[in-house]
Amino acid sequence: MDKQIYIKDILKCTKGKLVIGNENDVCENFSKDTRNINAGDTYIGIRGEKFNGSEFWKEALEKGAKTVIVENIKFTDNDIKMYKGKNIILVENTLQALYKIASYKRSLYDIPVIAITGSVGKTSTKDIIASVVSQKYKTLKTEGNNNNNIGLPLTILKLKNHEALVIEMGMNHFGEISLLTNIAKPTISVITNIGTSHIGNLGSRENILKAKLEILEGMENKVLVINNDNDLLSNWNKSKENENIKVYTYGIENKSDLIAKNINIEDDSSKFDIYIKDEKIKIEVPVSGKHFVYNAMCASLIGKILNINNEKIQKGIKEFELTKKRMDVIKLKDDITIINDSYNASYESMKASLEYLSKLNGKRKIAVLGDMFELGDYSEELHRKVGKEVVKNNIDILICCGDNSKFIIEEAKNLGMRNDNIYYENSINMVSERLKQILTKDDVVLLKASNAMKFFDIVEQIQKNVK
Repeated sequence: MDKQIYIKDILKCTKGKLVIGNENDVCENFSKDTRNINAGDTYIGIRGEKFNGSEFWKEALEKGAKTVIVENIKFTDNDIKMYKGKNIILVENTLQALYKIASYKRSLYDIPVIAITGSVGKTSTKDIIASVVSQKYKTLKTEGNNNNNIGLPLTILKLKNHEALVIEMGMNHFGEISLLTNIAKPTISVITNIGTSHIGNLGSRENILKAKLEILEGMENKVLVINNDNDLLSNWNKSKENENIKVYTYGIENKSDLIAKNINIEDDSSKFDIYIKDEKIKIEVPVSGKHFVYNAMCASLIGKILNINNEKIQKGIKEFELTKKRMDVIKLKDDITIINDSYNASYESMKASLEYLSKLNGKRKIAVLGDMFELGDYSEELHRKVGKEVVKNNIDILICCGDNSKFIIEEAKNLGMRNDNIYYENSINMVSERLKQILTKDDVVLLKASNAMKFFDIVEQIQKNVK
């Protein structure tokens, strides 16, 4: 079956108009950004909040694009004359066109498509699943966290001679995963957990569960993998709501299809045994932390569902690499260790990171924490809960930045953490200066906040200061 997309296919699925061009030309690589256009690319002019990408159609063609897909542009006779030999497609709405072209591309492939969602751990779980799946299949995966309504279809449009697709789905409102799953049409879906991320938008954890379960809407044969130790997922699985769904479970505390035992969490890795049916498999993850045990269990279960042999499952987990800014461990001089987990933050991921920090070998455990966003009326309560985790995990020094992080400090003080071990800074530059003053040999530093706090800039400053 021909898996290429032709101009005529785009015209058919988008009901677009070919202003100039050749219906039999192939559209191979798609881009929405004129800054990284390559010769022969297809440029889609997406309308953003502050600009209309369609207006850059000439720039895209000048930089080598073969085809442009645009909306609401009037072309002159001179335009048509100047760009003869190129393809210009006019559609009613470029974003809707992107969805339709990606849906068409997906329909050309009869391959395993694994979709991952959840409150925390989506990206790292995606990375480890892709590593396992790639041991058997030529696998395409979501790069970074391109998990939204633009990133997901653009990922699907990168399918070429692939034999499997591992794709991440993010959301912060109802209806968003419904859209993504109906484009991606997963054959296996994963829900890592239901926590408090975006609870300010959705109102309750129960509503977060409903939003995540939208992932089932795009599935023909519903196969779902869940973390059975998560209270809401476990309760949902016991209900009658899943009667037409094949549910596979993994867990440590609750009886599940795949269970982990003999867990040994070390400084830079985690080792454990998994039990599934009558089998016992030894697993080693090259990252420390209990949450990575769960991620590896999930990947192992996906491997078993896809009939990947045990040796390849073990190899895929042992060799997997994390997306940057997620538990990125950086070693500096004087045995100073930086844990860069600055990409995103929720209460659950803060809790897991602080537990991880507490178990590491180091003279002092320093937590640099910032605001968690999209928590609405729950913001104060959840930041205070982080403060409790700081004290519970015996963190030596707490440094906070951000309006709501003041609640972390207040709660830590209320629970007896000493004032001279707590710092509040008004900017990330001041955090960098504070760290420059206090860092000494064998310190271990965790940096964790929502992405908009830009804590990754602090990491860069530390690396410059500690040479």
